[in-house]
Amino acid sequence: MAVVVPAHDEQALLPGCLHSVLDSLRHLPVRAEVIVVADDCRDATASVAERLGAVVLTVRARNVGRARAAGMAHALRHGPQGLWLATTDADSRVPRRWGGWQLRHARAGTDLLVGTVRVTDWAPRSTQVRERFEDRYRQGLTGAGHRHVHGANLGCAATAYERLGGFADLRHGEDHDLVERGRRHAMRVVTDAGCAVRTSARRHGRAPHGFAGYLDALETGLRSVPVEPERAPCGG
Repeated sequence: MAVVVPAHDEQALLPGCLHSVLDSLRHLPVRAEVIVVADDCRDATASVAERLGAVVLTVRARNVGRARAAGMAHALRHGPQGLWLATTDADSRVPRRWGGWQLRHARAGTDLLVGTVRVTDWAPRSTQVRERFEDRYRQGLTGAGHRHVHGANLGCAATAYERLGGFADLRHGEDHDLVERGRRHAMRVVTDAGCAVRTSARRHGRAPHGFAGYLDALETGLRSVPVEPERAPCGG
């Protein structure tokens, strides 16, 4: 298993993310590595990741799709057979059972695993924004799964990832793009709301039109980012 974390100037939040990921992988019965892609960083993101035991790739793309793809390509350096690829974001923290949850889906024959997120610290945002977000998010939950897609909580069989051509070179929406292509190719796309990743409600995001931008739009009432409730972006 490989977990890819794209990061742009994330020295403050990255330690929490990596501690949570490493804790979730610690007792898995498979070999696992964590790959941090330091994308055009001007801070200590790379050294923080190295100190915590992650493999570090340095790119100057300023593009989350390209950064995620670079991490996946490194994970695939020995080939795709038997490999499960997962990804989260540097401002997120995965639950302790996240690694096992990913592995169970991998062993069940899932091609693409699409999870959910939750925000536990709304301090940077108003109560109104929280209520709007949570109401819209609930609308995307279904009895059989959910209609959300988040780069902060994705998994993919490496063979399926290669067949799809990997993450596209997109500054935002690379997660939605990959999942949509998986569905068009009739792959086994599983949406599972049972292992939510905790993510940030920060005001200054890293990806244009990412999760922070979506919350900004809710706060101002603007719809400059035309995103349906079930497609609220996440990651930055």
